[in-house]
Amino acid sequence: MGKLTLTTFLTLDGVMQAPGGPEEDPSGGFAYGGWLVPFSDEGMGVFMNEVFDRAGAFLLGRRTYEIFADYWPKVTDPAHPIASRLNGLPKYVASTTLREPAWAGTTVIDGEHLQAEIVRVKDALEGSRELQVHGSGALAQWLLARDLVDELNLLVFPVFLGAGQRLFPTGGLPTACELAASRTTPNGTAILTHRPTGRATFGTFV
Repeated sequence: MGKLTLTTFLTLDGVMQAPGGPEEDPSGGFAYGGWLVPFSDEGMGVFMNEVFDRAGAFLLGRRTYEIFADYWPKVTDPAHPIASRLNGLPKYVASTTLREPAWAGTTVIDGEHLQAEIVRVKDALEGSRELQVHGSGALAQWLLARDLVDELNLLVFPVFLGAGQRLFPTGGLPTACELAASRTTPNGTAILTHRPTGRATFGTFV
């Protein structure tokens, strides 16, 4: 049985929108696309290669899927640590509008069967293989609200923006986590791996 992991790039104030470029996702008038780029470094690359090396399948929201599908099929080097996984492993897209995906190995899951299909795909993975979610903000929030995420990889970059879509919205479930691993890259990115442990508890200092 595998596990479902979520890997997300975040600012210090929790924004996950459009880390990679100005035109990636300007929805809502977001004007800071590409905020991650000045902080990209070898340490981030090493970690991401490690993540993709554990992949057994991918689960993506429609917007992230379309961004990936526009780029990664053009990277044809079979030794590329990310492209080889994305192009060669099964991809599942949570969407009610996508009908005929052109990227080989893609299956569309509609909302009615989404939760059951996610559990089925995850449980069918061998050993410690992961059903990986990358980005996919709306899908990530949907999964977190249903306690379907087994592990979160949060790459927190040393910048705050004051605007943009956040991973953890107001009204989300109060959830406690345990820190499974951490590291810091040369450019100051904190990479934190958390495992949800249940509902948050509360107390007082006496």
